[in-house]
Amino acid sequence: MQQNHAEDIIVRVEQGVLRGEQKVTVTGDTVYYSFKGIPYAAPPTGRWRFLSPRPPLSWTGTRNATEHGNVCPQIDAFQNMLFVGSEDCLFLNVYSPCIHTESPLAVMVYIHGGGYAFGSGNDDYYGPDFLMNSKNVVVVTMNYRLDTLGFLCLDIKEVPGNAGMKDQVAALKWVQANIIKFGGDPKKVTIIGESAGAASCTLHAVSPLSRGLFHRVIAMSAVPLSEFNTEFEQIRRAYILGDNLGFKTTNPKALLRYLQTVPVRQLLNTNTSVIAAENYIDFIVKAYYFVPVVEKEFGQKQFLKEPILVSVKKGLHKAETLVGYTSKEGLFGISFIENGQTFKNYKRNPEVLVPRNIFYKSTPRMHMQLADLIKEFYTGSRLTPLDTVQQLVNYFTDVFTYPIFRYARRLSNFNRNDNIYMYQFASVSNRNVLSQEGVRYGLHGVAHTDDLQYLFHANALNLPIDKNSSKLIQQFIALLTNFAIFG
Repeated sequence: MQQNHAEDIIVRVEQGVLRGEQKVTVTGDTVYYSFKGIPYAAPPTGRWRFLSPRPPLSWTGTRNATEHGNVCPQIDAFQNMLFVGSEDCLFLNVYSPCIHTESPLAVMVYIHGGGYAFGSGNDDYYGPDFLMNSKNVVVVTMNYRLDTLGFLCLDIKEVPGNAGMKDQVAALKWVQANIIKFGGDPKKVTIIGESAGAASCTLHAVSPLSRGLFHRVIAMSAVPLSEFNTEFEQIRRAYILGDNLGFKTTNPKALLRYLQTVPVRQLLNTNTSVIAAENYIDFIVKAYYFVPVVEKEFGQKQFLKEPILVSVKKGLHKAETLVGYTSKEGLFGISFIENGQTFKNYKRNPEVLVPRNIFYKSTPRMHMQLADLIKEFYTGSRLTPLDTVQQLVNYFTDVFTYPIFRYARRLSNFNRNDNIYMYQFASVSNRNVLSQEGVRYGLHGVAHTDDLQYLFHANALNLPIDKNSSKLIQQFIALLTNFAIFG
């Protein structure tokens, strides 16, 4: 049970004075300092909806930093729940084991996953307790705009795409300006993320907007080549969105003005499929379609100027990078597989087995030839569909892991600094929640997201910590914090 100490902790940042609190880690080992709900950018509301973030506003008096800020509007795919939150949601949280220190500590800035469509940096899933027990890093978590609000692309200067990524850049700038006040070293910042958060981290490694804002990258279970990160006809999607809402136009600025007036609920988890197959590509592979894009140049500051592999070949990816994956990523999808629709889709429309980056660029005849090869690989016959849980879990595991291997090879081939490292997470204990779903099918390993339970204390799950899991937590924390500190 966490307990709060009575004394308030006061810190002055560029925008004003914050009142945080002392807390004790869930294991009772360590006292640390917690500052929640710190605004790192101005509210992106009203006429600022969809636009790039603006600098944070100052405040007078002392701002209470003991409660999280609003979560960004979203529909959580795992809980199938709407979280209205607020569009005024650009907040971050800072946790520090020592505010006043002669030698500033390394900083780990965590970017949450969720397909760019749901999630937050709050401690319901990202409690800092285990990292605070290490006593050697300052931890920052953040919210950023999600779904249409964060990733709409209209191909105009005002909305070229990537607003959610630019939110993350704004948070990293705030860290550079203020983290010294929390005992952190702005010259030793590691960005770390999982799933869409991991892909985000590796995109920052080549973005001109992110240069100089961090020094190392830890990418857990995703990279920019990951299936869910594939962009396709993003402008067309925006017009389909307007059309679905009853607003037909060919004028992007008119569409922007209209979408800025739409109730936020109508902008979440929308169906903006531009080809029929997108209605059948399963959630686990497809995730969402509002994702980071290569921006066209309109005189704005571009987050991405070119495809990621072009930047990698140019050697622009200079940050030391630790890439990881879990031993059986696909186990996390069992609950989606069991609903029955997945089996039907993959039997009836085998072309959706083809990776999206190939699917979008090839012919229907090529789709079927590749689908036959994929079926043969997982079933032994080109005529046999993937129709068992085991086959689909193996397929989805490869969907996650192969792009990671491919990306790591590209990095090591074109990066002369020899600073790319990789790990596989295969630890099993009572903290592997989703992994346990596979046991009744004879499948063993670690599911996508289950490694997070060894990095963060998820207050919402309240998982036990026994002798075995405690040891595994300490090992994983040591691996990641040592990389953040020493490379």
